[in-house]
Amino acid sequence: MKVEQQKSGLLEVNLDWSDFLSRHDMSWTTRPMTWNEGAFIGNGLMGAMMFGEEHRDKRNVLRFVLGRTDITAARTSGYSPRIPIGEIDLECEGWVYQPTEIKVDLWNAEIKARVVTTKGEIGLRAFIHSEKMVLVIEIEPTEGERGAKLQWYAEPEVSPVLKNADGINLNQYIPDIQLNRYTEQGVQIGVQQYPLGDGCTTAWQEIEKAPNHRICYLTVQKGVGDDARQEAVSLVRETAQADLEQEVQAHRSWWHAYYPQSFVSIPDTMLEGFYWIQMYKLASATRKEYMIIDNQGPWMAPTPWPGVWFNMNVQMSYSPVYTSNRLELGESLIRGLEENFDNLIANVPEEYREDSAGLGRSCSYDLKAKVVDETGNLLWICHNYWRQYRYSMDESMLRNGLFPLLKRGVQYFIHILEQGEDGKLHLPPTVSPEYGSFKKMTVPDCHYDLALIRWGCETLLAANDRLQLDDPSAERWTYVLEHLTPLPTDENGLLLGKDAPIEFGHRHFSHLLAVFPLHIMTGEQPEERELIHKSLRYWTGMEGDMRGFTFTGAASIAAAIGLGNEALQYIRSFMHLIKPNTMYREAGPVIESPLACAESIQDLLLQSWGDTIRVFPAVPDEWQEISFHNLRAEGAFLLSAERKAGRTAFIRVQSLAGEPCRIQTDWRSLNIRVIGEREVPLRLLGDGLVELELKQGEEALLYEGERPEPFRIEPVAAKRSLRNYFGANKPWRLYGVPFQE
Repeated sequence: MKVEQQKSGLLEVNLDWSDFLSRHDMSWTTRPMTWNEGAFIGNGLMGAMMFGEEHRDKRNVLRFVLGRTDITAARTSGYSPRIPIGEIDLECEGWVYQPTEIKVDLWNAEIKARVVTTKGEIGLRAFIHSEKMVLVIEIEPTEGERGAKLQWYAEPEVSPVLKNADGINLNQYIPDIQLNRYTEQGVQIGVQQYPLGDGCTTAWQEIEKAPNHRICYLTVQKGVGDDARQEAVSLVRETAQADLEQEVQAHRSWWHAYYPQSFVSIPDTMLEGFYWIQMYKLASATRKEYMIIDNQGPWMAPTPWPGVWFNMNVQMSYSPVYTSNRLELGESLIRGLEENFDNLIANVPEEYREDSAGLGRSCSYDLKAKVVDETGNLLWICHNYWRQYRYSMDESMLRNGLFPLLKRGVQYFIHILEQGEDGKLHLPPTVSPEYGSFKKMTVPDCHYDLALIRWGCETLLAANDRLQLDDPSAERWTYVLEHLTPLPTDENGLLLGKDAPIEFGHRHFSHLLAVFPLHIMTGEQPEERELIHKSLRYWTGMEGDMRGFTFTGAASIAAAIGLGNEALQYIRSFMHLIKPNTMYREAGPVIESPLACAESIQDLLLQSWGDTIRVFPAVPDEWQEISFHNLRAEGAFLLSAERKAGRTAFIRVQSLAGEPCRIQTDWRSLNIRVIGEREVPLRLLGDGLVELELKQGEEALLYEGERPEPFRIEPVAAKRSLRNYFGANKPWRLYGVPFQE
């Protein structure tokens, strides 16, 4: 148990993390039946999803469907897709029945269960080690379930009843798999080799501690050669021979350091739980040393999208990393871009490779995706790179990584821009992502690309000034900004492109990118704010083809112009589309939408873009009590704040880099006070806008009027009926069964 009781200047932090997160543990009182409500665990590369099956021949089975993000199969053409790798099943003597109890313990990142069958019970604990590529499953059966066993099945061996539980998978490439099983040093090994020589190696060993206590250790390694086999065997043996509780503590220690990087508590208990499950999901899906988050993370399931998509998916998957102060997770994206820099260059036509780079729609982790008519994806992913820099202020990242890549991304557009008779620079027809995809529609002067070009040139000029590079291309970027054609509009708002209104449902906010996430349209002027709101309402009013990310984008756009009540409506609409375990799927799993919704929740509490930090910029009227601690803002600031009885009680800001500090508050009087370790210079600019002069490492507390006592961060009270809402499907908690609070 980690109780955070500290004093930072005048700020008290009173958090019992174990108790707080326990109110959001995912829970089941009957076994989960599908991937949609499965209990999931992961360590950033390897994952497992536990669920059962209703078919009478398999009612005795709890499946641990395995995944490892980097297991892909080379093909003679096309990118190397993700491949399912099999599962380890708990096969009980009796049918799994009631009252089975299962939960995902968020604080400890473990599945804990009491599995009740028609013949007995099985106590179960499972986790994927934070620091080792090992799944640990511990079972304690009663006498009637003494014969229960853990059985590994390679992908070709999985029963058709289980493999096709969600329907026959016709969309996904599954190679012919050659399976070889053998035993070495008491460890069982399964090698699955794909046609072009790649594949994976699984090793596992079951240790019987007592007749009613058994532990299985399992690893999956990429590759089929001696190195993969030796690594798998040694890892299993080493972990099996170690003290289990020491391994448990080593696993938990990573998570116990991870969660307190920031804290958020809101009065909507269901959304608070959803938010924290996304924080758990993020760290289960990636780590700085592992792969870019793809469309489904390490929880493999039948999908037509077994790769990495860059016209929205990756960008939105990483979107909650920055404000949540979990920048280390964002490093996996930065590393992926840096390691594949040459492939990004090779993605553009040969005549442009000397000075340009680009990124098509989909690929594997090598980022080999030719640019055809969807041209803006690299610049959008550079916006994530920019956020990683701006939230850290690591100038070496800007100088050595982002600037060279962004410069090449912008230069590709400079090659294809054309001067029109009006003297403006125009784009040839390109794709507005996700609009008319099956018709292969393109539009001239596409908003998606125009917005990204403008953002890219502005950002290059800002970086050039900050780094004092005196880059000779600066004159060209200025020329582009001065001559780039304006974003197309009509009476309904922003258009897809020139003379291209939305004529049918458009699930993507690609035609609103200038508003969010780029914030080059800010709505700070009334006319522009009206244009943004009109565009938002027209887009969502079309209704057709709306998806999860439609609502998360709409929520963040509404929040950007201060419409907290409307943003909350979009968020709650999205809640009807997620699965009971907070996963999301369309024709297959897509992880980005729930993660993006975590950013939408952040946007109600804290926004930072331009040169201003906005505290409580879009709080819904019904949220009277809010508390957050160490959320991060651009300029490398950590912010803490509390809202009581519908007004901001205090704001604490700490500067990690000594950057200029400008904060927009909701205080409208001139009676704003500051407390610091020294007398911190404070300028009141009117309408709640303040400027502070903070040195690197310094912090200050702001409040209005009479000084509140104490300055304390602690959780908002939870509604009992909405604790542990996720896991199994529990809609009656919202609309039906009355609970006594």
